[in-house]
Amino acid sequence: IIVAHPSAIDTARLFPLMETRLYKRRWVMLFIFSAYSMSNAFMWLQYGIISNIFMRFYSIGTLAIDWLSMIYFLTYIPLILPVMWLLDNRGIRDVVVVGSAYNCIGAWIKTGSADPSMFALTFFGQFVCSVATVYILGIPSRLASLWFGQQEVSTACSIGVLGNQLGIAIGFLVPPILVPNVDDMDELAHHISIMFYISAGMATAILVLVVIVFQEKPEIPPSQAQAQARNMQPDEYSYTASILSLLRNKPFMLLVVSYGLNVGCFYAISTLLNRMIIEHYPGEEVNAGRIGLTIVIAGMAGSLICGIWLDKTKTYKQTTLAVYILSLTGMLAYTFTLNLGHLWVVFVTAGVLGFFMTGYLPLGFEYAVELTYPESEGTSSGLLNCSAQIFGIIFTIAQGKIMDYWGTLAGNIFLCIFLLIGTVVTGFIKSDLRRQKANQQVEVQTVSVSTTVCVT
Repeated sequence: IIVAHPSAIDTARLFPLMETRLYKRRWVMLFIFSAYSMSNAFMWLQYGIISNIFMRFYSIGTLAIDWLSMIYFLTYIPLILPVMWLLDNRGIRDVVVVGSAYNCIGAWIKTGSADPSMFALTFFGQFVCSVATVYILGIPSRLASLWFGQQEVSTACSIGVLGNQLGIAIGFLVPPILVPNVDDMDELAHHISIMFYISAGMATAILVLVVIVFQEKPEIPPSQAQAQARNMQPDEYSYTASILSLLRNKPFMLLVVSYGLNVGCFYAISTLLNRMIIEHYPGEEVNAGRIGLTIVIAGMAGSLICGIWLDKTKTYKQTTLAVYILSLTGMLAYTFTLNLGHLWVVFVTAGVLGFFMTGYLPLGFEYAVELTYPESEGTSSGLLNCSAQIFGIIFTIAQGKIMDYWGTLAGNIFLCIFLLIGTVVTGFIKSDLRRQKANQQVEVQTVSVSTTVCVT
């Protein structure tokens, strides 16, 4: 007599075991994307970290120089929905190629703006580069899911985010070195021109690499969850229905708010860091860049450690909440030690802040994918980033005005309040790890089908 549990048969029917394979070239795809993201992030910060120099060069005010950074946030908001549609319908390769092209074109436009009368041209070039950002920020989780196995996705997503952070780190470090604060305007124009040409050369090399080497996806999927996603019929997926489903997903929408608050604070700090440091430590433009570098390098370590930790433990909510609380703690320490007159203290507190605040970035991406599976990773990441851009604009403008009237202490306390709100919101997120459950069901099926058949 052969006896089989119905649940095993049903599971086998719903979750058929499919062939999976990991390709070595997945690391090449991740490296190319990270280089592209790095180039774009560098151009975001190449004005803000030496804002006092560019304000004098172009004869502009603080709001105008801040908009050279905030244009990245503003452009993202109206363009993210069409780019997400493009990602879902044309694939990751087309999105990365188009984004790399925008990045390259914007960089070359800026090479013609190294003149005090060319602020409009440099702003236009920065705008074109900002369009490329829309084609970047939603990619890490999608790339990780397409190319990497179940035990690697969080680490791969962290490395993808790492490329962007590395670009920010270079953006903090290199501009103060390439563009010293000299009085002679012709010499200053020469230094600015060199920085712009270096940016354009890098962007061109990366575009060529993307066009020649970057691929859409491996021939055989890397995980059972990805195999199931590929098995879905095209008419079973609706882009509009996917968006509406995400908007009705309460845990995900709470994550959208908490992610936006955290990353919006990071954007405001990055944009206004030069002004914060110069107010308390005049003439320390280079050290302002080094402090920014410290924030991001520490954050890169935090991102990588958090990604590896998630792959090992799958404790998404606990890790996200813990990192959020520690981000708030780091921000409080940075806020109340900035004016002590000791730069080494600022370096230490900035490093602690960066480790947790920047380390939070890949956590949000991967937690969103878990909460929203089987919806598109690009769509969930896009909505997270849209929230971050909105809060980034609000926080940068508001903190800038508060600093103008009441100083950096009041401006940083303003950010601490919203990080506290974000911590509370994160605590209310109900953890529903859908992707993890899908992979576990397939694993259970493999065991149950082999063990529920007995012969008497």
